[in-house]
Amino acid sequence: MGVPDRFNAQDAKRLRWLDEYTNVGLSDLERTIVSCRRCPRLVQWREQVAREKRAAYRYEEYWGRPLPGFGDPTARVYVLGLAPAAHGGNRTGRIFTGDRSGDWLFAAMHRAGFANQPTSTDRGDGLRLEGAFIGAAVRCAPPANRPLPQERDNCLPYATEELALLEHVAVIVCLGGYAWDAAARLLGLRPKPRFTHAAEHPIAGGPTLLGCFHPSQQNTFTGRLTEPMMDAVLRRARELAR
Repeated sequence: MGVPDRFNAQDAKRLRWLDEYTNVGLSDLERTIVSCRRCPRLVQWREQVAREKRAAYRYEEYWGRPLPGFGDPTARVYVLGLAPAAHGGNRTGRIFTGDRSGDWLFAAMHRAGFANQPTSTDRGDGLRLEGAFIGAAVRCAPPANRPLPQERDNCLPYATEELALLEHVAVIVCLGGYAWDAAARLLGLRPKPRFTHAAEHPIAGGPTLLGCFHPSQQNTFTGRLTEPMMDAVLRRARELAR
């Protein structure tokens, strides 16, 4: 739902009510996600990682639970990733926070004007998003970063609920082919559109899917994804979201 150029006091009151309703709905959804134990393999792995820890983080208390989405409740751009990293989001408790992929993503979002700072280290670091919200196809860290199809299907309803609450979303930026496939599945797209970097797929009466290579070290270290490439995708997302 876009905001008209001219609107009266009644319109403004309704918009404030919708935003308050969205905040309440997202808070309820967050509690549901954080308490989820639908996938025994993921529960076992996320909790094992949280107990054993990586040596560099041995004095930190790991989150060790599913991750809710994060961002602006009035967002027009929804960024969809794959899943939390075992020693990133599974440690810090916030999506794309505390790992190299997150460093790359939030630096790009800062350059695009979606984030107030270029770094994301922990839940209390002061990071805020404006006009964007970040979620994931799978909300628990999976072994070898490879969720099973049933685990994906168990988790995707959370992204569906987030999108239903985020009424302003006009663009879904899919980070990688897995997120693209997940978005196509949750939106019921048949046949599934082909994923490429910077691919666009408008949906009648719905958001536009926008593809981006995932900011994994495998992609960024090899040059498959460069800063200018990611900047161009986020600029295009902002244009489509107007």
